[in-house]
Amino acid sequence: MAGPTREVLYEVRRVGNAVKVSALDAASGTEISIVGPAGASMADLRRAALRRLEYVLAKGRESGR
Repeated sequence: MAGPTREVLYEVRRVGNAVKVSALDAASGTEISIVGPAGASMADLRRAALRRLEYVLAKGRESGR
C-alpha cells in the first residue's frame, strides 16, 4: 500500500513451532498480531504483519475511528 512512511514497531516471539509477530503503529497506537510458522523468513512474517496493520488502519479510517 503506497502512502506516507509510518513508524512501525515489531515484536517477535517464538511459541513452540510457531512465531507470533506483533506490529504497532507508533502514531495511532494501533497494534495487531499474526501467527506464522517458525520456518518462515523474518521478512515474510514482518511483511504479513505490516499488511494486516495497514488493513486494520484502513478499516478504522472507513468507520471514522
